[in-house]
Amino acid sequence: MFVIAGLGNPGLAYAGTRHNVGFGAIDELADSYRIGVDTKKHKGLIGKGNIGGQKVILLKPQTYMNLSGESIREVLDYYKLTPEELLVIYDDINLDPGQLRIREKGSAGGHNGMKNIISHLGTDVFSRIRVGVGSKPPRMDLADYVLGHFSAEELPEVRESLVHAAEAAAMIAAGDMAAAMNKFNGKKK
Repeated sequence: MFVIAGLGNPGLAYAGTRHNVGFGAIDELADSYRIGVDTKKHKGLIGKGNIGGQKVILLKPQTYMNLSGESIREVLDYYKLTPEELLVIYDDINLDPGQLRIREKGSAGGHNGMKNIISHLGTDVFSRIRVGVGSKPPRMDLADYVLGHFSAEELPEVRESLVHAAEAAAMIAAGDMAAAMNKFNGKKK
């Protein structure tokens, strides 16, 4: 079994914001593989299905971004899974909209949701897909920026990056991390 968690904030006020691209990628996966992510469990919304011959749990933590580790820890504990059986998809302000960066491990890079996950898991050795949302304008508050919406010009690239993030996640769940990294890392598709 493999857990794919997309980070975001619950509620309509946050739908479509930069901080919610992880939720967007989970929605893309759910649509592509006909997995309903609608069961309230483990402080999140989950859906179970099959991707590439692998049983998966799609997870959208409902704890708000900065407490995402609570939900992820509960899911891993309940299903007796290790952090190596986890993939986290989240926003990155250091990447342009449309860019992806896939890694097998790494630091939180200043992302509070990832800091919380690493703290709850006690390790940074788990897969992640960072989805570019662009850097904040000078003199703008970071929270205001990531909780803001994409411009009309950015939306097509962002939508395409969510499709690619879902495709990469499916490859990783099926055991092909190297192929996902080779196909998607750093390239604007």
